Amino acid sequence: MSYRLLLVEDDQELAELLIDYLELESFTITWEPSGDKGLDIALTESFDVIILDIMLPGLSGVDFLKKFRQQRLTPVIMLTARGEELDRILGFELGADDYLPKPCSPRELVARIKAVIRRVVMDQQTSKTTQPNNLLTVGPLLLNLSSHEAIASGKQLNLTGTEFELLSLLMQHAGEVVSKETLSIQALGKQLSLYDRSVDMHVSNLRKKIADLCDTPSLIKTIRGKGYLLKQY
Repeated sequence: MSYRLLLVEDDQELAELLIDYLELESFTITWEPSGDKGLDIALTESFDVIILDIMLPGLSGVDFLKKFRQQRLTPVIMLTARGEELDRILGFELGADDYLPKPCSPRELVARIKAVIRRVVMDQQTSKTTQPNNLLTVGPLLLNLSSHEAIASGKQLNLTGTEFELLSLLMQHAGEVVSKETLSIQALGKQLSLYDRSVDMHVSNLRKKIADLCDTPSLIKTIRGKGYLLKQY
């Protein structure tokens, strides 16, 4: 099966390198160097994954993602020129599913894309096999596993696919410590690598979204050196 990717990257040399490699892996690529035009394409056409540079002419990658997430939940992998933690945190807060610092290895990018696609496929399979009223409830949190609807204190909780999977795992194991390795494999679809803080950043973003709607203190506890725990009610 061929998957459609949108590459929004203004570095022509890098873009051509990535396109050549991705096409060898049977991906169908649409390339756009402009953030503004890239956003228009992303909102009018259907893609399986979007690869988005942060530093773009016109509309920046950050503004692109902010506007895009208001309408679509298509997985987004961000490319950061400096690889600075601030860039990554901001990207995750806006709903990025993963990131890679530039210059990036085409092989590593393919691995990340395939991990994101595996997660999406697993989500779809889970939705087909779950019952219509398959609900998870922990304290003020409610998840509908079939419709992927999230509720916090009676209000709609807008989560990305990755955030939904993380919260689902934590709710299924409420009162238990879930390791970062488990969260990375089952929610992000990839092995946890050394110095990889993707899980931490997604959990941080998830905490903020829940805190905005719930009066209770942080429901997700960090268990240093082990993982995360959702408070049992």
